[in-house]
Amino acid sequence: MKLPTTFYIALGSNKGNKFKNLQDAVNAIHKTVGQIKHISRVYKSPAFGFDSDDFLNAVLVVESLLVPEDLLKDLLAIEKSLGRIRNNKGVYEARPIDLDIIFADDQIIDSENLKIPHPQLGKRRFVLQPLNEVDPKMKHPENGKEISELLNECDDKTVLEFINMWLKNPSKAYNFSKYNYIAIEGNIGVGKTSLSTQIAHDFNAKLILERFADNPFLAKFYEEPTRYAFTLEMSFLADRYQQITDDLSQLDLFKDFIISDYDVFKSLIFSKITLQEDEFNLYRKLFYLMYKDLRKPDLYVFLHQSTERLQENIKSRGRSYELNIQNDYLEKINAGYLEFLKSQQDFNVKIIDISNKDFVENRADYLWVLDEICG
Repeated sequence: MKLPTTFYIALGSNKGNKFKNLQDAVNAIHKTVGQIKHISRVYKSPAFGFDSDDFLNAVLVVESLLVPEDLLKDLLAIEKSLGRIRNNKGVYEARPIDLDIIFADDQIIDSENLKIPHPQLGKRRFVLQPLNEVDPKMKHPENGKEISELLNECDDKTVLEFINMWLKNPSKAYNFSKYNYIAIEGNIGVGKTSLSTQIAHDFNAKLILERFADNPFLAKFYEEPTRYAFTLEMSFLADRYQQITDDLSQLDLFKDFIISDYDVFKSLIFSKITLQEDEFNLYRKLFYLMYKDLRKPDLYVFLHQSTERLQENIKSRGRSYELNIQNDYLEKINAGYLEFLKSQQDFNVKIIDISNKDFVENRADYLWVLDEICG
């Protein structure tokens, strides 16, 4: 998984419905940029460098997969959508919204269109004060000073007024608190691991990932399926049973819930396809002896994807032993999952059709999937 960059973004407005302008900008950043981690309080300050109405200012901390140059483009597009018209470069003027990148982790960028850290940061209390509120220990990558130190040294002695109105964080609208344990399931290449990992990162969940890469029989199975099917399925069952038992029994006080990229029942689904009838009958007896003792997920999410897209994803991730997987094998797996889900009365199941969705590369699609899970 590509690691996100932590951006610090300053927001300001002194034209029109100022507070609404800030909230609209926050909502747009959530939709197009990334996960909003922190929002400062909103401060009122006099216009800086020109005579005009007072500003409302705030600072956001956002995690995003965008590179700084693409983030700048998105912020300019948000400004335009909220009515800002840039007429004179370098001339201060009233504006419905102003969005500036202050930091991008510890990156230093000095290009014609973008300078990070923001070069005027140390001179502007209306940026430093809310920035100090969200991360006083953040160090300026050029001079090594913490934000709290820069605030104390700032020559701008303007007194900022905190207004008793709080910007809402749209990221908090996704309610996972009603679930203690969520399993994300689906066919090979559907994106179970990517989605589980992203949700765990964004919403402070303990992540359980299937250890398929460590299985010594997996590559052999794809080469000689008849010979290695039973060995593979038994090794997977034993490992899944041990992992789920161990991980679910270990309480993590610092995580809000648990999410995994598989449910143990997949062992029975796959074995029904890969094993001979007599092998499967034996396997099924062993499976249910183990399965009855396992904790079941509070929510079982099944991602449904077309065979064509599955093959595209499989080829894209480039695991050599998967490249010769045939369509009929994927279709049998899909049918096995759907048959299992129809027979379950005690499971809380959500089947999500992600055809024509790309929640890895497209944030709008990712948010759509979150809406489907939490809705």
